[in-house]
Amino acid sequence: MRRIVLGGDDLDGFVTAGFDDHVKVFVPDGSGQLPEPIVGENGLRFPDDAPAPQGRDYTPRFHDAARRELTIDFGLHGQGPATAWARTAAPGSILGVAGPRGSAIVSDTFDWHLFVGDDTALPAIARRLEQLPAGVSAIVVAEVDDRAGELPLPSAAEVRAQWLHRHGASPDAMAEAVRLLALPAGDGFAWVAGEASMARVVRRHLLDDRRMDAAWVKAAAYWRAGATGRHEVIGD
Repeated sequence: MRRIVLGGDDLDGFVTAGFDDHVKVFVPDGSGQLPEPIVGENGLRFPDDAPAPQGRDYTPRFHDAARRELTIDFGLHGQGPATAWARTAAPGSILGVAGPRGSAIVSDTFDWHLFVGDDTALPAIARRLEQLPAGVSAIVVAEVDDRAGELPLPSAAEVRAQWLHRHGASPDAMAEAVRLLALPAGDGFAWVAGEASMARVVRRHLLDDRRMDAAWVKAAAYWRAGATGRHEVIGD
């Protein structure tokens, strides 16, 4: 991953209240041009005389309103437009940012929290762990390429992390690891994000086999195998 700090007066009024908020980033074209969007009743649109820039969804990792700074962690695997921009970004580089549209706030009163996700989910997981108070338990099941992809996960909470390495592993490794978990007693909240089919399977297991309340299980597809620019909330 590469951590990039964005800054400027255009961040005035930016708000990100939820740990799993996502913003849409727009990258300049090959000539470095980024058309100015027009805000309409149906959201953003771009001038008809210029091609719309390519956009991708990312988690706001840190936001400092006083300094007008927004930090985003970019995964450098893959060949997407935002990844290519992040590889070569330097002071003065331009990036468009839109959103977040809305924030879901999770209560701090749960006894335990479960986080399941791959590389794409790590910024949100790390952000939430930093917010959790002491006295609660947090379980993390995270999949990365190999040991080098494992990241520090500081938190005041008691964190138990299980790292899965993608290379040579079964495609069902994430779901199987969750099935084998011994969950703590008390009320828990589960958050699952990553590839669409994995997130769907884990969500169904938590609802059907673990009998968790659907209101306390949030799952999202951050990407889908064979597709690009995918982000959706997973429900029934």
